[in-house]
Formats: sequence, structure tokens, C-alpha cells
Amino acid sequence: MSLKKIFLLSFVIIFSGCATYAGLNYDQLFGESHVRERRVDLGSPSSNQFLNEVKPIIDNRCVVCHACYDAPCQLKMTSVEGIDRGASKDLVYEGTRLTATTPTRLFEDADTTEQWRALGFHPILNERMQTPTANIEAGLVARLLIQKEEHPLPDEVQLEGFDFSTNREQVCPTIEELDQYQRDYPTWGMPYGMPNLSSQEYSTLIRWVNEGSLMNKAIPLTFEQQSMVNHYEALFNNDSVKHQLVARYIYEHLFLSHLYFSELSDQTPRFFTLVRSATPPGQPVKRIATRRPYDDPQVDRVYYRIIPEQATIVDKTHMPFALNTERMQNWHDWFFSDNYPVTQLPSYSPDVAANPMTAFDELPVKSRFKFMLDNSQNTISAFIKGPVCRGQLALNVINDHFWIFFLDPDKSDLPEVDAFYRAQEDNLKLPSELESNTLPITSWVSYSRQQARYLEAKSEFINQTFENGQHLDTNLIWTGNGTNPNAALTIFRHFDSASVVRGMVGETPKTAWILDYALLERIHYLLVAGFDVYGNFGHQLITRMFMDFLRLEGESNFIALLPLEMRHKEHSSWYINQSPQLSDFLQRNITPFSQPSQVHYRTNDPKAELFQMLQHKLSPVLDNRYAITETGFRAENETLLRQIDQIQGEGLRSIPQIMMLMIESNQGKQQLFTLLHNNAHTNISSLFDEESNRDFKHDSLTLVRGVIGSYPAAYLSLEEDQIPLLTKMLKEMRNEEDYVKLLDAFSIRRSNPDFWSFSDRVHHWYKQDQPIEFGLLDYNRFENR
Repeated sequence: MSLKKIFLLSFVIIFSGCATYAGLNYDQLFGESHVRERRVDLGSPSSNQFLNEVKPIIDNRCVVCHACYDAPCQLKMTSVEGIDRGASKDLVYEGTRLTATTPTRLFEDADTTEQWRALGFHPILNERMQTPTANIEAGLVARLLIQKEEHPLPDEVQLEGFDFSTNREQVCPTIEELDQYQRDYPTWGMPYGMPNLSSQEYSTLIRWVNEGSLMNKAIPLTFEQQSMVNHYEALFNNDSVKHQLVARYIYEHLFLSHLYFSELSDQTPRFFTLVRSATPPGQPVKRIATRRPYDDPQVDRVYYRIIPEQATIVDKTHMPFALNTERMQNWHDWFFSDNYPVTQLPSYSPDVAANPMTAFDELPVKSRFKFMLDNSQNTISAFIKGPVCRGQLALNVINDHFWIFFLDPDKSDLPEVDAFYRAQEDNLKLPSELESNTLPITSWVSYSRQQARYLEAKSEFINQTFENGQHLDTNLIWTGNGTNPNAALTIFRHFDSASVVRGMVGETPKTAWILDYALLERIHYLLVAGFDVYGNFGHQLITRMFMDFLRLEGESNFIALLPLEMRHKEHSSWYINQSPQLSDFLQRNITPFSQPSQVHYRTNDPKAELFQMLQHKLSPVLDNRYAITETGFRAENETLLRQIDQIQGEGLRSIPQIMMLMIESNQGKQQLFTLLHNNAHTNISSLFDEESNRDFKHDSLTLVRGVIGSYPAAYLSLEEDQIPLLTKMLKEMRNEEDYVKLLDAFSIRRSNPDFWSFSDRVHHWYKQDQPIEFGLLDYNRFENR
């Protein structure tokens, strides 16, 4: 046995023995607890140790489970502030809460660790006497690491004694409760349900805790970064009323984005966040924290500031947005080149601020639409990857795989269009104006009638606009002006999470949306700007119910390009066994629009033809980065991998939502792929009994090169010559037993001693291949099969 291992074993035995004291009184042993200052100057030995040795371990072994709102015990280890804040017994995702709860957003809802303690967060590091013994014995991190060393994972393929369900009852012990926790759950040390850390990783973390868990102060901006921040803050904070209104509009759409300066030569970009501040540029930021980005800031003047993102970037919340000269010129052309008046800033009262059709009435519709389309992936990602870290209730409103297209803003740039939207302001109100405590049933009836009035008015308006079908053809579709790859998007839903990527990825889907300005804007204000993850059950339910209207509207826009006689039949086929109320709504949603399509069809499958036309029309801008080509594999193996998309049927039921495959070519080069399970449904109009609407015989797979999805449920590792076996097993899969055989052949299970090294390979590949989009993956959905 090496000297290092002997030292570690002795260390564990000495300190773990302290935990046997019955009724351990930490205050008597180590003094009373109070917050400690752990940040030290950059360049100091302790800061260097944390940044170079400790933080990489925390990121790759801890953050992969402890990030976002769904972090167990709200313990976010993505930043110094999150580690210092610690953990809480309260749940963020509490679907039955009757009243809205107090928000606990890191960096927003408290400024100091003392304030977090007042909000009920308990420390994970020792906050008593700062001695080596106290730092180990009175700190949760050290004790849970030691517990794992004393009770490593059992030698089992499928682990027993662990609960990996996303809705499991969380046990969040304080240091005073830890003795009982360790008696009740001896194998639940950290990392939970994963292999032990390596001896080097373990000794590094124990040494860091032993020495006081010191961390770095904030990393300053470079001269170039600060110059760019100053430049853009000056643009956002011009004194004119028009500038203030435009800045407010931009902020309310980008407040979740990770901004970066794409023209800087940084090899790894630094990301920033756009925030509201009570202080102007040149002064320290005084962040304005409100539930929603349009809530009353309670200050005379709002300033929009750009601050560096302090947290480790994780895939599930990462929405990169480039700031550069071209984008700034576009914003200038759209918002400032036309001589339109802006007389006053809109009110922050909910009945105004929650309705963008009212709040931003003085900004040209065309300009707003072009702003949202310019990076439509980011616009849609905001509701796909925003606060919905765990969003089955929010996401069961969409299909598992579909394409999105957009109306061309130049084709709809008509005075009568603007006038129509203004006339419909009352009918375009959103549930978010009810704020965070809502009674869903009465609200549902009211908004259903409101939507019916809007659809009736819209049908009358477009019947006049497209009289006799004039101009009703694919020329209405935005082509990205031949250069912008955001013209077509693909959505993949993974049960309680989802992904959005550019291009028309995968096989032809059952459904598609075409979004006009009002629809895209309302989706954003319903599911992003107006959604409160801390809201009550009624708020979240009415949000989900209202999204039914918007989805149906987007689908109806697509259906309108099909032959008149098949529109209702096609749309209804997407809602088999729907309720009578929905059947009536479908009829009302489609029938009033009675103009013929001018798209010329030649086959008995117009929908497939329409998709082909759109694919051809958008081909100059379609993003093919996920295509399985030029992999370095033999041609016949690439063909076999592409054939996986043809597999359908009930036999796929056991395959999880997201699997990632690392395949090594015969030349020794590794390629990463994502296998997505598309769950088919007879309809998606049911709120709580989704399983009853499953259509298993139409389930399908999509295999892409690269990473799609933040929550891998399984890892597979194979060599190129095993591709024929892989595809054969997938094609012949019939049941759970067949799936387990697949795992036995190729998987890197969570119980595999090589799990962490494989995880590192996956992240390394992802970062090399997609450096801007890269973020750490999350293992909270990783299966135990």
C-alpha cells in the first residue's frame, strides 16, 4: 500500500471516530457558528490552489448534480457564492403549493451569506472554530466525503438502496443532523450513487477543507472585456425615452441569456448577464431583484448593466448570445433608423407590463419581430431551457419532436397588421398579469373566451388579407434572408426537459408550427418573462393550460398552407380521443379560415410535400452540424448509424429519453453521438395523465452527431466494428430484457468504476466540438438499470 493511501486511511479513521460521540454538541466542541470570509486575493497560494486544483474537481464531480433550481437541497456548487450559501430543506419544484413562496435565486434574492442564513440555508462548510479538526468534523462536505470513503459503492451492476427518482423525498441534513443521516443511510455519502472519487481527488478536497476551504475573489475583467462592457452599457443607457424603451424591450428578452463578445479573441469566451440596476454605468451595480423582469423596479430610473457570469456554465441553463458590430447595427436599423415617436415609458402595473402588445405598442411590430427572429434559437430556448429545469407539467404541452418556421417579417410589414394587433390588445392579454397566485379554473374560462374572440377576429382579418388564397404560399415563410440559420428550428422534448437546435433535424415529424409575431411574443411572455417557478400551483397550471391555445395557433398557421379540404382532418389526427371541448376548439380554430392554399401539390401526401418544399427553400441556411457524415467511420457504418432514425415501434419503450454514445473509429478517433427517444402521443391535451395518451407503436429514435440534451440517462461506449451489433440490437429490441442486454454490451453504468473518466471524455469532446454551446451535463436523470 502506498504512503499516500496509508495517510488517507489513517486520516479517515481518526476523524470518523469523532462522529461516534452521542449527542455531539458542536457549539461546546468548536464554538458557535457564524459566517466566515473565505475569499482570498487572486494570485495568493490559496486562491491558486482553489482555481487550479479544487474547482475542477467540484465542477466535474459535484456541479454535474448540483446546479440550477433542481439541485438537490438547493445546493448550487457552481460558484463561490453558491458553496458559501449552502443548502436548504425547502423545495423549489413544489407543484402543490397553494401560495407563492419566497424566491431564492442565487445572486438575486440575497447579497450576503448572512442573508441566506436568514432565509433558511445552512452551511456545508465549517463555520465554527477554524481548526483542522473543526473544519473536518463540523463540515458537511468533509463528513460526506469521508462517509463515501468508508462506504464505497457496493459491487453491484444495478445499485440497491438508492432513490434516483427526480421527485424523491430529499434528505438535507444539517451538520447537527448528520449522525442520524449516516446511521440511516450509510452508503449515501458524496458523490451520491456514483463511484468514489479517485484518491488524488479525495485527498485534494480533504486538504482544502482541512485548511479552511478558502476560495478566490471575483476574477476581474481584462482591459478588452471592460472596454466592451463600457461600450454596450453606453448604448443601453442613453437618456432618450426611445433608447430607454428599446433597452427595456431588449432586457426583457435577454435577461436569461449568457452574453459574450464574439469579436474578442478570447479562446474561451467569458459570459455575461444583462441586469437591471439602480446605479448608472461607472458605479458599482446595485441589482434590482424582482420576480419578473417587468415588475416595478421601485426606482426613478432603471439602468441596464452587463455583469460577468460568476457561475460555472452548465448546459441546462446555457443560452449563449453574441454581441458584435453586426448585431448592434441591426438593432440600430430596426429601432432607431425610422423616425417614429416614443412619447413616454409604459407603466410597470401588471395589466400593462405583462402584456407586450400594450407595453411596447410604440415600437414598430416589424422591428420587434426581427429582433426575436435574429436569434430565434435563443428566443425559443428561453422557454425550453429557462427556469424549467424540471418541467413535465410545463412541457407536456408540446410534442416530442417537431419543427418550427416563421412568417417573414417583411411580408407582414403592413399598416393594417400593426393596426390589427393594436385593436386586439385586450384579447392578447396573458395569465402572467394575474401574477404568482392564481385560481386556474375561473381564469381558464376567462382566457378561453378571450382567445376565442382573438381567433375569430384573426380569422376575419386573414380571410380578407388572403382573399381567394392570394399570397397564401411558402413565400410567406422567413428564409433567414439566405444567411441566418435561425430560420428553421427543431424541438426535442425529453419528458421533463427539452432542447431546441437549428435546422430541420431528424425524420419528418408529425406536427410543425409557423409562428407570427404575436404568437412568438406571447409565448415568451407566458413561459419566460411572465413565468414564476416560485408561483403557486394555480399560476403554473394556468400557464400550462394557456400554452395549449398558443400551440394550437402555431399548428393552425402551418395547417393553413395545406389544401383547404384536409386541414381539419389533419389537425384532428394529431388529437385522437381528445375531449369534446378540445374538438369544438379545433373546429373553431380552423374552420373560420376558409381561403384556399396557393401551394401546388402533386401527391396524395401534401404534408410531406410541404415539408420537402420548406426544406428545399431553406436549404441555404439549414444547419447540418448534427448530420452523421464525415465521421471517419467506414461508409457502411455511417449508413447503419443513419438507419437508426428509421426504427419505430413499441419495442423502444424501455429506451430512455437521452443516451450518449462514444464510438471510437478504427483509426482511434472518438466521436460522440446522442440517441433521442421520441415518445409518440395520440394527443397532448391531457394535463395529468400523459401515460394514457401514449402511442407506443409510433415511438421513434433520432441519432445525431454531437450533444443534444442536458440530462443523459445512459452512456454507451463502443468501437466502430461494434456498430453493426448496436444497430441490430436496437432494431430487434422488444422489451426491458433486450434493453438490459444492450446495456450489458455497451454501457458505462453509474456503478462502473470508469464512470468518471468516461464522463471527463464526454465533456472534453463536447467542449472541443461545440465550445460556445458547451456546458457541463447533468446527472440527476442518469438511470440505474
